[in-house]
Amino acid sequence: MKHKGNYKAVLAYLSFIGLIIAYILNMEEKDKLVTYHIKNMFGLVALLFISTTFLNGNSFLFFSGQILWVGCFFCWTYSLVMAITRKMKGIPVITDLFQKWFHFLNQ
Repeated sequence: MKHKGNYKAVLAYLSFIGLIIAYILNMEEKDKLVTYHIKNMFGLVALLFISTTFLNGNSFLFFSGQILWVGCFFCWTYSLVMAITRKMKGIPVITDLFQKWFHFLNQ
């Protein structure tokens, strides 16, 4: 049987707009898998914004921003695959922090 919320979990990873749409769709009928992936993507988007901010700094900040951006890309790819395969598995330490910090997305 196919999981009903799978498309919402994958939708959350497609773009920032997809994240918002997945959050709105998940408000009516809560799904733990979807909420998990929404929180994970929200954290990755926050890290992406931070890395983009660093790209405008001096050479050290620029280099740090590039490394963080590439790291975000690989974490996003891994998380998208986990959403497609309907697993509540994420980046080892980072996802656990995202689940604690973004508790307000449960509502």
